[in-house]
Amino acid sequence: MSFLGSVIAQAKLDKKTIVLPESYERRSLDAAHETLKEGAAGIVLIGKKEEILAKAEGLDLSKAIFIDPSSYDKMDGLIDQFAELRKNKGMTREEAGNILRNDPLYLGVMLVKAGVADGMVSGAVHSTADTLRPALQILKTKQGTKLVSAFFVIVVPDCRYGSDGVFIFADSGLVQNPDPEELAAIAVSAAGSFKQLVQKEPIVAMLSHSTKGSAKHPDVDKVIEATKIAKSAAPGLLLDGEFQLDAAVDPAVGGMKAPGSNVAGRANVLVFPDLDAGNIGYKLAQRLAKAEAYGPITQGIAKPVNDLSRGCSAEDIVGVIAITAVQAQE
Repeated sequence: MSFLGSVIAQAKLDKKTIVLPESYERRSLDAAHETLKEGAAGIVLIGKKEEILAKAEGLDLSKAIFIDPSSYDKMDGLIDQFAELRKNKGMTREEAGNILRNDPLYLGVMLVKAGVADGMVSGAVHSTADTLRPALQILKTKQGTKLVSAFFVIVVPDCRYGSDGVFIFADSGLVQNPDPEELAAIAVSAAGSFKQLVQKEPIVAMLSHSTKGSAKHPDVDKVIEATKIAKSAAPGLLLDGEFQLDAAVDPAVGGMKAPGSNVAGRANVLVFPDLDAGNIGYKLAQRLAKAEAYGPITQGIAKPVNDLSRGCSAEDIVGVIAITAVQAQE
């Protein structure tokens, strides 16, 4: 079974409801249609039903939930709750009402906070900042999590590396230049995300331009320190570093460059030293290796809210909806 097929099958076992606040965007509507047809999740669409349906000509959205902020019967309660959550920042009830009635991303996150939905997917026409700002303000971080970060699930066709070509690349979408403690937190979170989504044992490589001391530089020192911190925080986790990419995924190279490592040549979770490397890495895999790339998927938010690339396809959105639904099962 393909990675996406496996995730959809997991999503069906405990069906969740996902908000798509970009409800006038055709790719989102195509994805809603396909998700409802597949039975992978319930869908909430925000806006005027008749206008959404006009944009969705030829699609079956009969099982979707439509929430119009101008007439939603629970709107007053959501406004009160939002104003209370942000009162320490000086927000008035009037300001809260204006935001929720006019910004579907904030309303979408409040629907998740209130339990009307279990997660949200956005970003086809909004920036990452626009998508994650309301999530961080309203939902905040998951208990026991030090850092919100992001990853991509990368599925490389006809690949003998990783988990039959399936990898997690982290952080590839959010944390610009993590310090050693942040990098360690990203690694531990990414391992948990791999286990949850792929349902196989995570094998985590801390990536660098150096393998086991082959180069000396402060950037290498950061990865070495992060590896020590991550091993201390999660002693049962298969995690090692620092590795160059080839030593992390290719058994022959790993055996030569890092003999004795239980991770070298076997990694399926790749932790990049900074956002530049992670972002470039996932796009190289996507464009040159024709890999499927699902994300950026967030980890560490109290309830799942996930971003999309603005260049995403409807099929990409279907995948992120299914992943979000599985995250919501936790």
